[in-house]
Amino acid sequence: MEIRALGGQGLEVGAEGLGLMGMSAHYGATDEAESLATIDRALELGVTLLDTAEGYGPFLNEQLLGKALAGRRDAAVVATKTGVEFTDEGGFRGHNGTPEYIRRSADRSLRHLGTDHIDLYYLHRVDPNVPIEESVGAMAELVAAGKVRHIGLCEAAPATIARAHAVHPLAAVQTEYSLFERGIEYDGVLDTLRDLGIGLVAYSPLGRGFLSGAITTPDDFAADDFRRTDPRFLGENFDRNLAVVDRVRRLAAERGVTPSQLALAWTLRQGAVPIPGTKRRRYLEENIAATAVTITDADLAAIDEVAPHGVASGDRYAAELMESLNG
Repeated sequence: MEIRALGGQGLEVGAEGLGLMGMSAHYGATDEAESLATIDRALELGVTLLDTAEGYGPFLNEQLLGKALAGRRDAAVVATKTGVEFTDEGGFRGHNGTPEYIRRSADRSLRHLGTDHIDLYYLHRVDPNVPIEESVGAMAELVAAGKVRHIGLCEAAPATIARAHAVHPLAAVQTEYSLFERGIEYDGVLDTLRDLGIGLVAYSPLGRGFLSGAITTPDDFAADDFRRTDPRFLGENFDRNLAVVDRVRRLAAERGVTPSQLALAWTLRQGAVPIPGTKRRRYLEENIAATAVTITDADLAAIDEVAPHGVASGDRYAAELMESLNG
């Protein structure tokens, strides 16, 4: 797999990463043996960027990754996140970007991961009650202490990104980016990243599975699958979005690839490092094959016709979660 520079701070990763959240939370039943086998296969195929967070489980996903990397820590670039507070017992408390919490949660993540350093440490959400300079200052202290190699933000506004970068250079910003969600092309985030030399990590590059073409009814979701409350999977929004997926499927078929591969190849062409989430080897292998798909200028134009900015119906999160974006 091609190795890409992620930002301008010396961090290099495989062109496509792997999101681990679904192996432990939010997407129905989990299977540890298959999850560990999927991580093994990802490493075999050249994936290096493995993305987790202390909130996934909580803690279970970091512990899973620690188990997967036991004895081979240097095989992966480990990314995890802080800034959403949990007690040691897993109780949720909300946003917390204070230096005190960031330091404490970093030590806890290191224990759960079974490692002495985190390669890429994100602020999971910007705390509106804490100046970004204070949060990033604490993360910079972790870099100086050798506990963290590189830092980044998730779902941050352009001005916040610039203020944070002035305190300590950011390697990456992680945000939702896909054929369903192209807002960063228009709200200044993408321009800011390019101007400052910050890498883009695209989460949910398959629209939470919608762009795989495999979802035909939300009734198939498990009772605890959070997509049951996702506006894009509800009511008339679902039907409208399914029609978009059908157009993407036809375009992919014309090019001899799957809808997932077309969607991922598009994010790669846009300069992002996508981190599609999966908990099964067969989907992992399909996704990684997208790194060999060439997207031409003519393909870009055709994709823009079927999936322009704003094509998805419904907000990308429920209302209470939308409030935490673009801090």
